[in-house]
Amino acid sequence: MTTVEAGPSRFDAAKLVAAILVLAGGVTGFYYYAEQFFLPYRVLALLAVTVVSIVIAYNTTAGKSLWTYAQDSRAELRKVVWPTRTETMQTTLVVAIVVVVVGLILWLLDMGFGWAIRELLAL
Repeated sequence: MTTVEAGPSRFDAAKLVAAILVLAGGVTGFYYYAEQFFLPYRVLALLAVTVVSIVIAYNTTAGKSLWTYAQDSRAELRKVVWPTRTETMQTTLVVAIVVVVVGLILWLLDMGFGWAIRELLAL
């Protein structure tokens, strides 16, 4: 079955600008009315404005493709085989030991080169 994807609408840019302006207006209003309204009311209003902005942005081609991408990413994330707690702890322990050993080797090299340079300059 062949699917035909619609190209970007000529109003997509205007919708995205409107979504940004609505969100910016909501954030501005949140701070502008800080002393007039109780904080929970301002937070609810900001959440409502955010939802409106997301709905406006979703109704664009870019918004719908972003939503599809998020759904596909979530489906792929469900396929991941996560390590067990034991495997994670063992790997973390190995990494910590390697970091300490490499740190000691670098410290010894630094001390050795420092000694060698002091001896060469003392001539």
